[in-house]
Amino acid sequence: MNQSIIRLTRELNDLQKSNDLSIAVACRDSDIRNVRALILGPPDTPYEFGFYEFSMKFGRDYPGKAPAVNALTTNGGRTRFNPNIYGGGKVCLSILGTWRGERGEEWSAAQGMESILISIQSLMSSNPYENEPGFENTTSETDKENMKVYARKIRHENIRIAIVQRLEEYLGLNADGTRVQVDPDADGTVVAADDDAFEPFIDLIKRRFLWYYDSYLHTIAKEQEYVSEGEMFVKMPFEHNGNIMEGKFLYSNLVKRLRNIRGVLDEEPGQWAEEGKAAAAKDLGVAVNLRRQFEQTVEHYRKDQSVTVDLELVDDNPFVWKLAVIGRPMTNFDGGLFNIQINVSVRFPDEQPRVKFLTSMYHHRISKDGIPCYTAKKPEEAKSHIEAILHMLEEERPPYDPRMAVNIEASKLYWGSEADRKEYNRKLRRCVISKCTPFLLY
Repeated sequence: MNQSIIRLTRELNDLQKSNDLSIAVACRDSDIRNVRALILGPPDTPYEFGFYEFSMKFGRDYPGKAPAVNALTTNGGRTRFNPNIYGGGKVCLSILGTWRGERGEEWSAAQGMESILISIQSLMSSNPYENEPGFENTTSETDKENMKVYARKIRHENIRIAIVQRLEEYLGLNADGTRVQVDPDADGTVVAADDDAFEPFIDLIKRRFLWYYDSYLHTIAKEQEYVSEGEMFVKMPFEHNGNIMEGKFLYSNLVKRLRNIRGVLDEEPGQWAEEGKAAAAKDLGVAVNLRRQFEQTVEHYRKDQSVTVDLELVDDNPFVWKLAVIGRPMTNFDGGLFNIQINVSVRFPDEQPRVKFLTSMYHHRISKDGIPCYTAKKPEEAKSHIEAILHMLEEERPPYDPRMAVNIEASKLYWGSEADRKEYNRKLRRCVISKCTPFLLY
């Protein structure tokens, strides 16, 4: 096998198995040299929790020569998201040979797919204005104001383009919330979708949207204090026609569009349940396999005395699991009974389960409306998801990771001062003792 292919295969496998929540990669089985990459906008930057996609084309001389990298999240080539990421897709990095750098910054065979993506991610800083050559150490009052103004318009377009537009495209939604109508061909037949379209991150982005939904609304609420509805974007000194970020602030409209997206995503688990019921009635392989996984998981927890759980199928549907967890003694969860619903798609594991706490929870990794933030070690196994949920729920002193802080208020208390942590524990215990209020089922 070609050494270039061996190297690419290893790098792809390593990235796909890593626990990095910020980077994802994929390629067609038949074309390993053309890779798609997704970078999650870093927390505490104007790009926070946006979904930025890139294409990476590796030649036969890789790793001797850098791949060709292009940004795909550009609003159809109309929006420049960064001084180093052009509207036309060009990514200016010295290691890619697309920008002159200092000695030692050029490409070498020691570089690779991960180092390229980390370098691109580093461009998405809290102050991207400084990325423009000549503006790195500027101290003028005009430039200081421009830094704030530039970050504000990126923050708006991050939500509009890298989040809202992307989800609307995936869900077939117009900006007003109506469904996109498929135009018939001239002879009256419906035009088929493009079979060549490669969209490997749809499910990942949907699930992350649910994690960060409250953060998006929180960001908008804060930004509305600084800008007026309809206020035009300010052109930066380094922006030019054809390579610029133009537009105006329309946050009220973005709130409506975010809510429309959330509404459609909330309907999907119910649709999955109906699809699953039909698959089970026909004894399709996916239904038989999932029922077997359910039975094996029940048997596993029957033998495991370290945790008390009850697992059942809703309406005998192998695609809808109901998990009841009894809090461990001598913990903040002692005495609590927590009900969790797990909806599984007939396309599992390509589509990962949607999980929701039916019992309200005050927890830094569970959103206000019950969406838990967890990662399964073996995403293709249903039992691994339950293990990850239980670990997430009771993990003591987890490392700080703002990408997993999906409950804004609870996270501030949990990671705050000692007094804040005590207040967090009080609120958690109060939630447990009150037996909690059930959320609506899907």
